[in-house]
Amino acid sequence: MRRTIRMSMMKMLSCIAVASVIVGMGLLSSCKSKAGADLVVYGKIFTAEGNQMAEAFAVKDGKYVYVGDKAGAEAFVEEGKTEVVDYTDKGLVMPGCGNGHAHYFGGYAIQSVGTIMSMEDDVHKFLTEIVPGAVKKARETGAKAIFGQGWNMIEFPKNLPTRQQLDAICSDIPIYFADEEGHKGLTNTLALVNADIMKADGTVLKKEMRGGEIGMGADGTPNGFLSEQAGTYVRSFLDNENLFSMDVAKANMPKIQEQLLSEGYTMYLDGYSSYFFNDNFYKAAQQMDQAGQMHFVLGTSWELDSWMDVDKTLEKVAATKQYESAHIKTRWLKLFMDGTVESGTGFIDPLYPGGKQGIPNWSEEELTDITRKANAMGITMHVHVMGNKGVNRIVNAYVNGGKDEMRNTLIHVYGVSKEDFKRIADHNIQVSEGLLWHHATNELQAELMQILPEGLKDKGYPMKSYFDYGINVSSHSDFPALSGSPDDPFSIMEIAMTGVYHAENGKPWWPEECLTREQALTALTINVAKQMFLEDERGSVKEGKYADFLLVTKDVLTCPVNEIHEAKPAATYFEGKKVYGN
Repeated sequence: MRRTIRMSMMKMLSCIAVASVIVGMGLLSSCKSKAGADLVVYGKIFTAEGNQMAEAFAVKDGKYVYVGDKAGAEAFVEEGKTEVVDYTDKGLVMPGCGNGHAHYFGGYAIQSVGTIMSMEDDVHKFLTEIVPGAVKKARETGAKAIFGQGWNMIEFPKNLPTRQQLDAICSDIPIYFADEEGHKGLTNTLALVNADIMKADGTVLKKEMRGGEIGMGADGTPNGFLSEQAGTYVRSFLDNENLFSMDVAKANMPKIQEQLLSEGYTMYLDGYSSYFFNDNFYKAAQQMDQAGQMHFVLGTSWELDSWMDVDKTLEKVAATKQYESAHIKTRWLKLFMDGTVESGTGFIDPLYPGGKQGIPNWSEEELTDITRKANAMGITMHVHVMGNKGVNRIVNAYVNGGKDEMRNTLIHVYGVSKEDFKRIADHNIQVSEGLLWHHATNELQAELMQILPEGLKDKGYPMKSYFDYGINVSSHSDFPALSGSPDDPFSIMEIAMTGVYHAENGKPWWPEECLTREQALTALTINVAKQMFLEDERGSVKEGKYADFLLVTKDVLTCPVNEIHEAKPAATYFEGKKVYGN
């Protein structure tokens, strides 16, 4: 009897001792009965819970039920039931990555219904091969609009094609070709006529548009060039329902998912879900999820442009709640505060050479009012902003009109004034940053020295400062608006650490803002989950969360820094099931 009592006490003390060790790791709070797990994984595990590491985890019913050392996980292995994956010394195990802002929907749609250009394509090729090819495709398919994207935003303006040149190729089908960033467009006359910019006889109906530019030729008529909100306005007059139909949307969803999972993304916030001014993307995603075929979490954002009615647009955002599910979140409103600093349309201070300040789309009073209305409806602001002047304006709006718990978000953010960093942190403002853009070729750096204002010439997209101020910064790729940058998480990680893209000849860009390995992985995982209100269920390897994780081909925490871009997912798991990999 005494021996039995003594043995029971020893077991209890042993349990307490083991629990104390694991609590110290912050991974598991107590000893539990160990029912058989569905899956047990061994390896070097980056948890994204701080910088904590683990040796193993167990998964049951799609969630982590144990995270800790290998010996502890072995107790969850049940012969004939538990799948065991031993990834020891093969690479790194880590949470599934997130992409805090991209356009896979728009990118794949354009490939389906339009034409994708290369940055290397020049004006001559555009006029002699690309546009004629797009016209031929449209005539063969009976398309009522010709759409494309990708012309070089820096080189094309030096010899900008005109609407008259596009008319010579095709005058009976509206043409719209966006640049590589999607912020500028080239059109033929019919597209401008349909949008009431001009009449067919050349009569000019609109010379200006708030938040954008209607390019004017030497003859005093529109030359076919549009920037910022003028471009979205003209696009709204295309035959968008046929251009992006439900059939196209449903066909694209598996392609989007395949790319996401192959790169290691299990969370993704779409940056412009109403790009074709309908909700077919939402419907296709809902149908995919209802069929049990969606293996990532999708966030959506409805766009409000400066020419739109604010209240009617907010009603449309609220209406998208009908498409929500466990894997679809529809709570974001997308705005453009300004354009891009590199193209001269970011809203900045000091001024660009020549005295321009960029293109602000909204006043501070309007932004404050929109933020107040959106947050009151449970809608989070998701605002594209580049220039430091634009950042200051939208931060003012968030502070004065918003609710801190709504996690209103800044997207891209080329420049931030020092005084705004603290306000961003103090008011729980999220930042989704283009870590992949933290580089430039030697030639581009020289070009930027000529077109950027003082103080921004050798600067770009801040990264480390966000961590220093305690700001939740997530990574995004903005696909397909990549500006020659990679899309996958590990190439992004290498750029964020080195300020260099391995495929180009550039010196380190703004090295004092480069990240550590752990910071880069944090921005790619748990910080995206926080941005998307998912941190209690995803984004890290933690007991009780869904088991979304990667088996990575390299240990990106220790391999040579210039080899990180070679890493890729050997397998991607979503809710405990392998959804990508052999």
